[in-house]
Amino acid sequence: MKKLGWGLVFSFLLFSYDVSAQCAMCRATLETEDGGVKAEAVNDGIVYLMIFPYLLVGLAMYFSYKVYKNKRNTKS
Repeated sequence: MKKLGWGLVFSFLLFSYDVSAQCAMCRATLETEDGGVKAEAVNDGIVYLMIFPYLLVGLAMYFSYKVYKNKRNTKS
């Protein structure tokens, strides 16, 4: 099971590529802007909004690990 997890991580890193995280309508609207300042702001906003789910999952995993570790230490 451990090898499968590392294999998935490796494959995601190996086969990843740069993608645009916009819907087709937003992209068409923002590409007509001069200078691309608004497009960069929208992309930054998308990245900013995507940080929070990862933070929540990370915090949940951290606290569940702490609970698991405390239960394991109290059994000994």
